[in-house]
Amino acid sequence: MKSNWKQQKSIDYQILKAINAFGHGAVFVPTDFLSLGSRQAVDIVLHRLVRKGTIRRLARGIYDFPEEHPNLGKLQPSPEKIAEVLVGRDCTRIQPTGAYAANILGLSEQVPAKVVFLTDGPSRMVKIGTTTIQLRRTTPKNMAMAGRLSGLLVQALRELGKENITAERLEQLKRIIPLDARQELLKDIRFAPEWMHSIFRELAEET
Repeated sequence: MKSNWKQQKSIDYQILKAINAFGHGAVFVPTDFLSLGSRQAVDIVLHRLVRKGTIRRLARGIYDFPEEHPNLGKLQPSPEKIAEVLVGRDCTRIQPTGAYAANILGLSEQVPAKVVFLTDGPSRMVKIGTTTIQLRRTTPKNMAMAGRLSGLLVQALRELGKENITAERLEQLKRIIPLDARQELLKDIRFAPEWMHSIFRELAEET
């Protein structure tokens, strides 16, 4: 009995140490700690840390080590961080889409209640607070630019539509995206829809 207590205390310490190493703002799942103990032991420790207020349970099997704002209190983690733990840490890729992609690039002020990510992993959906995060499995072709500026830009432009890509919006992109990053777009231009080619070229030009 005494040795079991010591082992549990050791697991408590090791998991807390790992969470502190992740840092505030980290999102994690129980499987991240299976090298430290059994799933049951890990679940017990995480439950205990939630009760203490050290970590927060965002949804079933999803936790975070929340960042604290002096005025706003505990902050919500970004949808990307949550999506990354949903797909697992096995090199499965994600690609923000729709209004969320446009929002990331400053092309829209709309923060959608439902955030959709394309993935080459399994489809999944989870609700965190008032936000629904959906992983939608897609084809390898649609994931060709995943994780790169070009992929984010294609999704944002597709959401806005060709008729809404104004000179003002292109200038906004040039202001917030460094020139060297914009010039990298030309490497992926073949993957973009044809109507976006001129936009990629204009953004890559030195002003």
